[in-house]
Amino acid sequence: MSQSNDTIRKILIVAVSLSIVFSVLVSASAVLLRPMQEKNKALSIRSNMIAAAGMVSSGASTEKVSDAFEQFEVLVVEMGTGEVVPPETVNAESAEAYDDRAASRDPSLSRSLESDPAGINRLAKYRKAYILREGEEVSKVVLPVHGYGLWSTMYGFLALEGDANTVEGIRFYEHAETPGLGGEIENPEWTAKWEGKKVYEDGAWTDPAFALVKGGVGEDTDNREHKVDALSGATLTSRGVGNTISFWLGDRGYGPFLKKVRQGEI
Repeated sequence: MSQSNDTIRKILIVAVSLSIVFSVLVSASAVLLRPMQEKNKALSIRSNMIAAAGMVSSGASTEKVSDAFEQFEVLVVEMGTGEVVPPETVNAESAEAYDDRAASRDPSLSRSLESDPAGINRLAKYRKAYILREGEEVSKVVLPVHGYGLWSTMYGFLALEGDANTVEGIRFYEHAETPGLGGEIENPEWTAKWEGKKVYEDGAWTDPAFALVKGGVGEDTDNREHKVDALSGATLTSRGVGNTISFWLGDRGYGPFLKKVRQGEI
């Protein structure tokens, strides 16, 4: 009987010891790999940003992504006013280093939204924007956008031409929508339909006219230059995308900033 107890005790000691060893190894690996994971995450975000602007294709090399990204000027923009502020305003070393997603969780850097159809919850007072210049003129504007779909918050980039109205492209890079349905927001065939669409009607610069249309956009669709096909079988995801664009390009988001771009003040 004592031999049996001794065997059980040894088994427990070995099991606990192995658990401790493997826990330490997993924790150490997570700590050691975190810098690499953060670097890869930043590279992925950059890649999607410049892909939305039509400057690289999927699978571009790190060098091409970096070269294209370096052509952009990163700005910190005050939401609702469109004012460009120095990084020091948000306690950041540079505009690129500013984490507006983290800022949206900081009560001192964000505010709650009473009316929130896009499901943003809290709005960071300052957000990043990316502009590309050709000489003295702005040729592209890329804006980080996010909003809630059916199951998740969808993060992406919307790129506009220098007129701050014509869509250059859109790219969603993080979400948990249903594969084959809402997950089609990543489908290049669908995102290609956005190219050349107009966000605003002439003169109505604070109220986006852009919309996703159930049943598709045809030649006889009214104001078709402002409309894109909704995703088939994904009504709530499509609604979320439409609300996302309406919010971020409206007067509480980047609308005032885009007005400044059109007026040549940026």
